[in-house]
Amino acid sequence: MKFIIGSDIHGSKARVQKLLDRFYAEKGDKLILLGDIYNHGPRNPLPEEYAPMQVAELLNEITDKLIVIKGNCDSEVDAMISRFDFLEGLCIVSGNKSVFCTHGHVYNRENPPKTAFDAVVYGHFHTSFITEENGVIYANPGSVSLPKGGTLPAYIVLEEGAFTLKDLDGNVISENR
Repeated sequence: MKFIIGSDIHGSKARVQKLLDRFYAEKGDKLILLGDIYNHGPRNPLPEEYAPMQVAELLNEITDKLIVIKGNCDSEVDAMISRFDFLEGLCIVSGNKSVFCTHGHVYNRENPPKTAFDAVVYGHFHTSFITEENGVIYANPGSVSLPKGGTLPAYIVLEEGAFTLKDLDGNVISENR
């Protein structure tokens, strides 16, 4: 199965459309969103084409391909306009790797989950990377709409246990095979 993983859309219609375009171009089976879907949050500027209701409309059209993790900016009101659930976390298996998907405001590289996973994928910090520490892969797609730290708007492709970080034009930034 091929997973496309994005995070921190923060209500940007333009950027969620680019991510959906990449999802279809990559021929993804499931799109995993790691939270902060609609709201921009008080510490962030308004993203390009801030239109949370239009983001909801786009995502509600693909609920059969969509898995959404709840972020720290997601609320009960967001669930009311969504035809999908906001999960607290998710464990998937890809290739021979157990992969924990979370938003990142609780579990991350600095505060890993106590349960042993082969990989932890999270957003929240708006900086993209793939790294390995103590035999565990940590991957962050950054933010689709509000990247920080000089990183690009990006997403991760996870297929057969291999992680590839790509920009929204589909160019490879880094990978862990």
